[in-house]
Amino acid sequence: MFLKNSRYFGLPTVAAKDRNGRDVTAVKLRRLPETPGDDYAVTSSDRVDIIADARYSDATRYWHVADANSELEAEELTQQVGRVIEVPPR
Repeated sequence: MFLKNSRYFGLPTVAAKDRNGRDVTAVKLRRLPETPGDDYAVTSSDRVDIIADARYSDATRYWHVADANSELEAEELTQQVGRVIEVPPR
């Protein structure tokens, strides 16, 4: 269902109903792992996928950066220039 490099790969699923009463399959919520990282000051041209590409040579690993920080929406991590975020090591 998910690519091997997805943070959702291999997670258990649950049956649920959407707001219209249709049956759907959803991934169970996962606990975020403790993910230490290096301090990184956001610049005006940063996006989480660009940071991931520079660190891991793989932009799809942006979720590693997201997991190391507390925002619910990954793109919010880079909205404030100068904000210091954590970027996990390779």
